[in-house]
Amino acid sequence: MNTKQESIVNILFICLGNICRSPAAHAIFCDMITMRGLENNFVVDSAGIGDWHIGELPDKRMRTHGSKRGYNINHRARQFNVDDFNKFDYIVVMDEENYRIITSMAKSESDSAKVIRMANYFTQHSNNSVPDPYYGGSTDFELAFDLIEDGCNGLLNSFFPKDIK
Repeated sequence: MNTKQESIVNILFICLGNICRSPAAHAIFCDMITMRGLENNFVVDSAGIGDWHIGELPDKRMRTHGSKRGYNINHRARQFNVDDFNKFDYIVVMDEENYRIITSMAKSESDSAKVIRMANYFTQHSNNSVPDPYYGGSTDFELAFDLIEDGCNGLLNSFFPKDIK
């Protein structure tokens, strides 16, 4: 058996304010692991770089678009803390700015190595990031969901390929 499957993997999803992309990724990834019976193999959370929305529910548009796809996106926003490097095995960022900011907070190379890009797990899309839909319209939110679903699926399969039971 793969050693990754024998231990719990701690994953933190990051975006700018923790009200759009990262709480969506949190909900989508949790849904995917539950559907595959893997919920005992992961601890999943999300956080934002900024403190503007601490304690708030995700953006209403994100919740509405998520609900149409069957997701309950109800995470309360929190801010990333350098202690998160100690709590999480992987810190998944949505774009290059997130990557730059989070890696600049790392205290060691091992902390930096935990920071990974969601785009690295895309299997159906060629985008190099998950663009922030906050200032956009419905199409932007739908694109964010398409990319996040693709990335979460690729990420999950990197730990548990579908052919392994």
